[in-house]
Amino acid sequence: MTLPGWRDWAFSIKTFAAAVLALYLAMWIDLPRPYWALGTVYITCQVLAGATRAKALYRVLGTLLGAVVTVALVPNLVNSPELLTLAIALWVSVCLYFSLLDRTPRSYLMMLGGYTAALIGFPSVGDPGTMFDTAVARAEEITLGILCASLVNTVVLPQSVAPTIAARLDLWLRDARGWVADVLGRAHPTRDTQAKRLKLAADAISFDALATPLRYDMTGAERSVAAMATLRQHMLMFLPIASAVSDRIEALERDRALPARVRALLDEMAAWLASGTTDPAEAARLRAATDAIEPSLAEGAEWDDLVLASLLARLRDFIDLRQDTRLLQRHIADGSPVGKDLAFRYTAQARTIRHRDRGMALLSAIGVFLAVLLTSAVWIATGWSDGSAAPMMAAVGCCFFAAQDDPAPFIVGFANSAIVGAIGAGVYLFAILPLATSFEMLSLALAPGLLLCGVFTTQSRTAPIAMGAAVNGSATLALQGSYTGEFAAFANSSIAVVVGMWAAAVVMRLVRSVGADRSVRRLRGVNRRSLARAAERQGAQNGLELAALMLDRVGLIASRLAALPADDAEWTADLLAEVRVGINLVELRRDRGRLPDPAKVAVERLLVALALHFESAAEASPPGLLDIIDGALDAVCAEAAQAPGRAALMALVGIRRGLFPDARRYRTSRPKPLPGLAA
Repeated sequence: MTLPGWRDWAFSIKTFAAAVLALYLAMWIDLPRPYWALGTVYITCQVLAGATRAKALYRVLGTLLGAVVTVALVPNLVNSPELLTLAIALWVSVCLYFSLLDRTPRSYLMMLGGYTAALIGFPSVGDPGTMFDTAVARAEEITLGILCASLVNTVVLPQSVAPTIAARLDLWLRDARGWVADVLGRAHPTRDTQAKRLKLAADAISFDALATPLRYDMTGAERSVAAMATLRQHMLMFLPIASAVSDRIEALERDRALPARVRALLDEMAAWLASGTTDPAEAARLRAATDAIEPSLAEGAEWDDLVLASLLARLRDFIDLRQDTRLLQRHIADGSPVGKDLAFRYTAQARTIRHRDRGMALLSAIGVFLAVLLTSAVWIATGWSDGSAAPMMAAVGCCFFAAQDDPAPFIVGFANSAIVGAIGAGVYLFAILPLATSFEMLSLALAPGLLLCGVFTTQSRTAPIAMGAAVNGSATLALQGSYTGEFAAFANSSIAVVVGMWAAAVVMRLVRSVGADRSVRRLRGVNRRSLARAAERQGAQNGLELAALMLDRVGLIASRLAALPADDAEWTADLLAEVRVGINLVELRRDRGRLPDPAKVAVERLLVALALHFESAAEASPPGLLDIIDGALDAVCAEAAQAPGRAALMALVGIRRGLFPDARRYRTSRPKPLPGLAA
């Protein structure tokens, strides 16, 4: 943990000012529980102003949704506590399920709609006649806190996300440039290039967290949102293309078949990459040089010619990608939209394709459902006067950390922060607040604790416990227009909060928790099933769309690899190879319809074999699959002079290299045509 800087203290002071403003307005309006407004500020405030604004709208809408559902459920089911508990638990679980399928701030709408119903509904069971007034008051208090947080973050020293994006993008491009320099250079890399590739994938996925604040930046930088979305996809597509270039160079060098002209071209590209130039003329010159050494593929073409043609095709893609990336980087730096077509084309939908983990979302929904039922049963069975806080906080704890592989430790940490908050609240409630006789004195009394919570919120390691202490502490204080310090109610509510979170942690550990290893293997299994569906002519109709989805999962895998022992991560070496196979598989599927019947039959046979392979649990590719690939190469080589045949050949080369990088060289079984007799 680094020492807080002036920006961290400025954020803490801003957040405290927004919290005091929300508390003052709530008391002035005479809302029944003004401390909800104060606590909401600490939930809403983010270091980046755009992030606060991005979440604010969806938080408000989610709060209103939860209030409406509570008004509909509680008065009608209050006489049947079992049915009411089931209804609220079911609502929270359904909302959590759909929120986990959306990895954007829109997810807050459903998540807030779920646990707000628990926050409002359970404490109001004892007085259902005032349910409507209570729901309106809670919605007003929470909305007031959200608006105050957004206002202060927008007006007072707003921190733009643009410098953060620029700095992290420069770092990513530097790392990518170092990797490609190793690929194109004459010396073999001495460092672990697989680790570099996966780190680049994880870092590219992490830009999602910055793209949304950029949309709400309000400094002019938001005009480059489309450029950021495209750049993120270009960054991911860079990985399989550069990986394919590395693979083809390695294959040709191993067979001593890399022509001197190609070696010179690779040296020129390495120098072009190091120069940082974005001159279109230089990119066009390199493209023309690539076209000039394109081998002529005829029936009976040698394997080296096929690999060389595949290498040159990937080099053209890389040139286009690199040129676009520098152009998009400039648009982001200038805060300007993309005004012309890019060289590397792909479908616009690829920018928004994301992995949706329906299985884990369902387990999370089941977990929160059972946690709410369990804590509600304890509350009802014991007649605990303040026990409503237990199911309420069980719902909140499960929802807050449902996206984690193992939510239990995070929920326990949140419970520990509630204990810290309760201790601090107890000191305030019974030792300090009795001496505060005005709002000004109250604000000064709260300042030390809340300012410390604010500054620790800016540190990633201490943020959860600091935010939890601020939110739970303010709720336990139960600040109102006049001092009310009742120890029994304070102790009961504090214990109920902690019990609810601990129960949630136990239930989630039993139902939902998985280790990083299991998550990684499950994501890879999903990728393999996507390949099987692609081979069966289902799923994505474009190779780059499939690659976008698979690369999104590769990035999610890469971010978890740090938690795995080195030996357990060895099998990840072929992750990008599988992505390359996916691209080529879909392109082969697309081109097969334009091939003559003999070639089409051979390709169909290969697609069936690939589907069976990827549906199986076998890690290694079966030897018989190599013979089927070579049979397809034999059939398609006869059509190499035609555009569909050439495209299908390149796809077959990519599939063979992706699945069998160490296999023997392909040798055609078809006789070469004699000179002058070719049809």
